[in-house]
Amino acid sequence: MSSTAAPGTVQHEQTGPFPPGARFAAAAVADAGRYEAAGADRLAYWAEQARGTLSWDTDFGEVLDWSDAPFAKWFVGGQLNAAYNCVDRHVEAGHGERAALLFEGEPGDSRRITYAELAEEVARAANAFESLGVSKGDRVAIYMPMIPETVISMLACARIGALHSVVFGGFSSDALRSRADDAEAKLIITADGSYRRGKPSLLKPNVDEALAEPGHTVEHVLVVRRNGEDVSFTEGRDLWWHDVVPDRSAEHAYAAHDSEHPLFILYTSGTTGKPKGILHTTGGYLTQTAVTARDSFDLRPETDVYWCTADVGWITGHSYLVYGPLANGATQVIYEGTPDTPHKGRLWEMVAKYGVTQLYTAPTLIRTCMKWGREIPEEYDLSSLRVLGTVGEAINPEAWLWFREVIGASSGPGRPPKDEPAPIVDTWWQTETGGHMIAPMPGVTHTKPGSAQKPVPGIDIGIVDEMGEPVGRGESGFLVIKQPWPAMLRGIWRDPERYRDTYWSRFGTDLYFAGDGARYDEDGDIWILGRVDDVMNVSGHRLSTTEIESSLVAHEQVAEAAVVGAKDATTGEAVVAFVILNAESEQADPEAMEAQLREHVRADIGPIAKPRNVLVVPELPKTRSGKIMRRLLKNVANGDDVGDASTLSDPSVMIQIAEDMRTKHAE
Repeated sequence: MSSTAAPGTVQHEQTGPFPPGARFAAAAVADAGRYEAAGADRLAYWAEQARGTLSWDTDFGEVLDWSDAPFAKWFVGGQLNAAYNCVDRHVEAGHGERAALLFEGEPGDSRRITYAELAEEVARAANAFESLGVSKGDRVAIYMPMIPETVISMLACARIGALHSVVFGGFSSDALRSRADDAEAKLIITADGSYRRGKPSLLKPNVDEALAEPGHTVEHVLVVRRNGEDVSFTEGRDLWWHDVVPDRSAEHAYAAHDSEHPLFILYTSGTTGKPKGILHTTGGYLTQTAVTARDSFDLRPETDVYWCTADVGWITGHSYLVYGPLANGATQVIYEGTPDTPHKGRLWEMVAKYGVTQLYTAPTLIRTCMKWGREIPEEYDLSSLRVLGTVGEAINPEAWLWFREVIGASSGPGRPPKDEPAPIVDTWWQTETGGHMIAPMPGVTHTKPGSAQKPVPGIDIGIVDEMGEPVGRGESGFLVIKQPWPAMLRGIWRDPERYRDTYWSRFGTDLYFAGDGARYDEDGDIWILGRVDDVMNVSGHRLSTTEIESSLVAHEQVAEAAVVGAKDATTGEAVVAFVILNAESEQADPEAMEAQLREHVRADIGPIAKPRNVLVVPELPKTRSGKIMRRLLKNVANGDDVGDASTLSDPSVMIQIAEDMRTKHAE
């Protein structure tokens, strides 16, 4: 085991660091020169990337205006159009027949949309939206499943200069209404419904419920027919997509927009208060997402088939399913359904079917696949995979190594493993940052299981103590961003004071506080410790929930774990763990397992990290995007009401967990 491995790492044939494969490194898209160029002159680096990566109608003069900190202006004076950069220019360059979108519906229906076809569809949609009164500066709410029309709608808004506000299709009608109201949306684009785990699900009724009360600004609802379920229509307000869009002209004269023209609003929930409308603008956001999509994934548009499994309702879907890959002219897969429908090999079946070369997914999904067993992916030909990426939360070393060995090294059924497994790119970034901030660079970085490692070129990251002073190697602290970056949020929609208070008050306008804890290892690489709220203080000791979760998952009988801090009269906070056992261990005695796992953590990390409680559960509360809702588990651990569980893929999970916890306390 390497000296820098995180607690919880178990013995494999290797535990890293893993040097880049020689063949991969020799042909890599990026090289170490990017770090050198950015280190020598950060602003000159970003200017070169902006001009070399995007097409500008008007060149910019000043690279960065930080005179009104913390409100940045990047590529000042430049003008461009995001939709043109993502679609039209690839057609003009002769790549019109290249597939842009490879759509797979849950029932098995599929569509192949070329860049030329996508250009026509975006133009028709833009013309249709304008016919409904949408113009530059207006806001459009998009409440859609994972279908091509969702991407088309986003690009059509960008073409016009209207701001899109995508609302995740798993959110309730109340969540939709609050976001549409805050943005003062003029148009809502939705679908009759979608498919989920083999059954049709409905979206349009939620829109109707959201708009049932007066006071909203929505004038029209445009509805895509997806699953054919009966839905109600309000005359004069509701329109079918197929009645409005297909007959429009396939020609649309785009307008060049200022680099700082708003591109979209994306709402992210705070721990308190109403959701925050994170505002992103055009030039800086598109530059950083295009550059990092290219470099982080070694993206070769002419040959690669890229797949980001995120929903477009989240920032990952915006940046690395829509804008970043399409700005590079990539071919990418879009999947409507869940990874276990109609069977647990669906993910790997898709990789084999489309010859996926880059797979960007969440640690939660990787751990779920671990639970299902390696024999499932071993049935499929995964030899096309060149780069593996993770996003959403820090990945525990055990899952990282499984991803590398079982997925990244696979040459297909019955064939020996690859001699150069696909590199893993563990990315740290946020809705607010817009694009990757910390990530290894494939072909350059010696990767470590569980570490995001180092800032991407042109990004200045630090770890500081409570006084804002830098910490040393081997020490933990608060993750901060020390210099403005191109894709940074430009504020919270119509709430500048909340923007200052949320991100720039703790250490002043010199340091953006990301809300996460982190530590440097002895090599200076960065390990993300999770939200500061998830860094517990047990008897004066700062403990990371991520490290304890890694320790639990490293136990041979544990498939997945979530750890929270609970109030404790003696220690201030106590460790409470919720674990899912592997299939072969599900019949184990829960009390014996609890004792065994508590002792395992004590031996692995130390007595201070020993959980007060370990609860064996059949499932963890997850959103439809796969994120574990630790906030709900914290409520249960503290004996409080569970709270709003409406965004969970299965709300009944929390009912069972709460009942089990009450039973345990009664005993």
